[in-house]
Amino acid sequence: MPHAPARPAPGAVPDLAAIRDGNADALAACYRAYAPALLALAYKLTASRADAEDVVHDVFVGLPEALAQYDERGQFSGWLARIATRVALARQRHGSRFEADDAALETVAVPADTGDVVVADRVHRALASLSPALRHVFVLRVVLDHSHAEIAALLGITPNASEVRLHRAVQQLRGLLGNLA
Repeated sequence: MPHAPARPAPGAVPDLAAIRDGNADALAACYRAYAPALLALAYKLTASRADAEDVVHDVFVGLPEALAQYDERGQFSGWLARIATRVALARQRHGSRFEADDAALETVAVPADTGDVVVADRVHRALASLSPALRHVFVLRVVLDHSHAEIAALLGITPNASEVRLHRAVQQLRGLLGNLA
């Protein structure tokens, strides 16, 4: 009975030279190691499982070419997350439709002390109801802990616009979630 290939150790850097050279096994190993985290990130940005899967697919299809720009400083996982973020944002700017689905934002934390599926559902629906512009800033700042300067660079806006969008997102979420706390 065949067994699944071993998953690379967390934090292990894949064989980048082999991926650049088009080695399918090296690319597959990289996919197994990083696709789940990228899918979770793409869910948060797109609010759609199908669009998130498309983003991850696009990232890995273009990875051999994108590696030409990778200078191998810093964590590979962080660099890959920035690529996925850019792909998700570019898809939206170029007319791809992002539609919310019920499973879209499952990876966003819900207050642990509640453990209530109704609360989790309300939080997920509230996040999915935000406009993409507000949801992107909220996810990048609150979930991924990017600075407003980093968000501005990713989205092509000013840091001040990022701060304003975050404030609006928080206000809308408070309105949608009411007295959830």
